[in-house]
Order: sequence, then C-alpha cells, then structure tokens
Amino acid sequence: MSNAVFAFLLTLMAGLATGLGGLVALLSNAANKKFLAICLSFSAGVMVYISFAEILLEAIEALEDVFAAGYLIATAAFFGGIILIALIDKFIPHDDEEVVLGTKSGDEKELKRTGIMSAVAISIHNFPEGLVTFMAAMYDPALGVVVAIAIALHNIPEGIAISAPIYYATGSKRKALLASIGSGLTEPLGGLAGWLLVQNLFGDVEGIFGITFALVGGVMVFVAIHQLLPAAQKYGEHHLVMKWFFAGMAVMAVSLVALEYAF
Repeated sequence: MSNAVFAFLLTLMAGLATGLGGLVALLSNAANKKFLAICLSFSAGVMVYISFAEILLEAIEALEDVFAAGYLIATAAFFGGIILIALIDKFIPHDDEEVVLGTKSGDEKELKRTGIMSAVAISIHNFPEGLVTFMAAMYDPALGVVVAIAIALHNIPEGIAISAPIYYATGSKRKALLASIGSGLTEPLGGLAGWLLVQNLFGDVEGIFGITFALVGGVMVFVAIHQLLPAAQKYGEHHLVMKWFFAGMAVMAVSLVALEYAF
C-alpha cells in the first residue's frame, strides 16, 4: 500500500468517527431532555477547549514560523472566524420566523438550527484536520496513526454536537446520523486536498494552515458559546450544564495530554 493511500485511509477513519457520535442519537430517548442538555453542554466544552488549547496555539505556531507578525495574524484570523460564522448564523432562519412546511415549535426549530450550525462549524474544522492528518502520515506513518487516533477521539463528541439537536428537533434518527457522517466526510476531502498539495504545490503551506486553523478556532468558539450552551440551558439546570461543560473540557484535555506523551 502506498503512503498516499495509507494516509488517505487514516483521514477517512478519523472522519467517520464523527458518525460514532451520531450513533448516540440512535441510542437516546427523545423524551429525555436532561440527556440532550448533557450532550449539548459536553460538546460545548469539547469545542471551547480544543479551540484554545490546540487549534489556536497550532495556528500561532505555524504563522510565527512564516510571518514576523504571526501572533497578530492568528488573532485577527481567529476573530475573523467568529465574524464569518456570525454572518452565516444571520442567514439561517431564527425560531421567530415562519416555517412554510410543518408545524414545528420554536424550541424544535432552534434545536435544528443549533444542529445545522454545529455541522457547519465541524465540517469546516474537519477539512484542515484531514489535511493535517494526511500530511503527518505522508511525513511519518507512525506519527500519522497517532494523530488520526487523537482526531478520531475528538470527532466522537463532535458528532454528538450535530446529531443530538437534529434528532430532538426532527425525531429522525436517520437524519441525525447522516448529518454527523456527512460532516465527518469533509475530513477525507481535506486528505484529498493534501494529496493535491503534495503532488502540485512546491511552496511553503504553513501560512495557509495557520490562517485556516485560526479561522476554525473562532468558528468553534462562537458555535459553542452562542448556540450549544444556550440550547443546553433550555433543557437542563445550570449546575448540570456547567458540570458537563467542564467534563467535555476535561475529556479533551486528557486526550491532548495523552497525545503529547505519546511521542
């Protein structure tokens, strides 16, 4: 098996792990709003921690290797990501707007919107992750395996962030699962982009990686704070939401520490 095929299969495996999070929708009870609150708040913790503790730091490191003002560029790109997803959010219908088809309640519409926003953010996030996984595996297959496993672990709770609100809003386990799988498939697309870069690009791509990661960090923080946490507060008590929010952060922290000491 060539290095390129092996690297692509690793990115596919990591991306499909998002679908494992989607399976939570198949195992949950639609009437259990407490469980929904736990899923949403846990996912918010995952997204906030990974954005600040990994994605933004990697963006700063990559950009400082290329630009003298790398820290400034990373910071600007981070807030650029927030502005970008805020504009996307503006054009997704809010629950006070009419729905032509169906008679969904305001809560159901808001949950569906939260799921869509999570899918958008995580799809954007998964693309550069696939690129990074592919590049790591091409450089060192053993390193690629470790990176792919770490990203797969990250992707499971991210799948929950997509599937849980969509399932509770639509009642369709199929839609929830397909949404989480579809979001994960942007990861092998990132791997394909990596292959094209290896084949055709002869310049330094660190600057592109850095700006993309900083944008993604801003997108994920916006979704977690603006969408996931408020939705969790609707369906669970404040202390429950905060407990699982910090639990999500802790799970990400443990996985990142494990990755660090794996080398």
